[in-house]
Amino acid sequence: MEQLIIEGQIPLRGEVTPSGNKNAALPMLAACVLTGETVILHNVPDISDVHSMMDLLRQLGIAVEAVAPHSWKIRAADVHPADLDPESCRRMRASILLAGPMLARKGKIRLPVPGGDFIGRRRVDTHILALRSLGAEISYRRMFDMKADRLIGTDILLDEASVTATENAVMASVLAKGHTIIRNAASEPHVQDLCTFLNSLGAKILHIGSNVLKIEGVKGLHGGEYTLGADYLEVASFIGAAAVTGGKIRIRNAQPEHLAMSRLVFRRLGVDWEVDGGDILVSANQKMSIEQDLGGAIPEIKTNVWPAFPTDLTSIAITVATQAQGTVLFHDWMFPGRMYFTDKLVSMGARIILCDPHRAIVQGKSELAGEQLESPDIRAGMSLILAALAAKGTSKIRNISQIDRGYERIHEKLQSLGAAIQRVAV
Repeated sequence: MEQLIIEGQIPLRGEVTPSGNKNAALPMLAACVLTGETVILHNVPDISDVHSMMDLLRQLGIAVEAVAPHSWKIRAADVHPADLDPESCRRMRASILLAGPMLARKGKIRLPVPGGDFIGRRRVDTHILALRSLGAEISYRRMFDMKADRLIGTDILLDEASVTATENAVMASVLAKGHTIIRNAASEPHVQDLCTFLNSLGAKILHIGSNVLKIEGVKGLHGGEYTLGADYLEVASFIGAAAVTGGKIRIRNAQPEHLAMSRLVFRRLGVDWEVDGGDILVSANQKMSIEQDLGGAIPEIKTNVWPAFPTDLTSIAITVATQAQGTVLFHDWMFPGRMYFTDKLVSMGARIILCDPHRAIVQGKSELAGEQLESPDIRAGMSLILAALAAKGTSKIRNISQIDRGYERIHEKLQSLGAAIQRVAV
């Protein structure tokens, strides 16, 4: 076991480059099942969730080999639908992403229940409904047993704009016979990246970036080479870290076009940045004052599906709000466990009222003090790092394996910006 020890109130300074998008890497690795030819992926983040997905690929007989730092060669020439290890699948929710590619390529898979963050119930019904619409037969007795003689293109209306269900439906449809339309599709940057990647391998996906995807099935995909985009959630995390410490940083290759709505939300918290080509510059003179609604009403920051404010940034924004003057209501209707980490911020001195599992009121600015903390999930863990960077004194954060699932060597990146952060064995 390891923990982070952080001495707070040191302004960040310098330059940092975000890793590749975790939420794009996982479906792209699963998509490599769709071709027997070699695929090379670049800018793959070196995080535990990625290595867990690679472990699952190897269990299916797929060759996975590192060719350079952050570059991997995958060849699924000999795929066998083996029973996947339940413990491996419990490590992350993304194990469900193997369903669509395996049904399309091999016509069957037995899949244990996926795991993931403890942020409330995360249904997989949308995946099942979409795959059944394409002709899959699916039964469940403590494990998903999926079969399909041949997937047939159809018109699919997803009952929710689920990111992973959209990705599963897309990967199943690219080799299905005929045409498929996916309505109410998710359109996050990582969904777009997956579709663009599949097209580079010979798939025919139209209207990428919209909520209606049209797919013409092809007989097979070929190999190829692709570079993942930046992780916009990590970029926003660095913006938040700079803001709460009064720091001044440049984030290289940040793909600022993916942060339009996040910028509107951060501005309401008194945080803004400049765009310099593909870089983001965060200055040290942030307002750090919450912008009231018309008439002096308390503003509400509410998550929604893309291109609205993403649920994964709720935790980061809450921590930033503790360091801004004023009052704001956060509302995340998606996950009933997302807000539960706020008690840890309260223990540090934050003024937060948890109204119910989905809503919290934050009143700032609060003077935070160092505390012994435990990371409950990836994003809450990163928000606790931000709180520790802003706090007076020393904080210790345990259970950092949760943070490792989504952030690559975050302590080293923060050290490069001047943070007093150490990773030590417990």
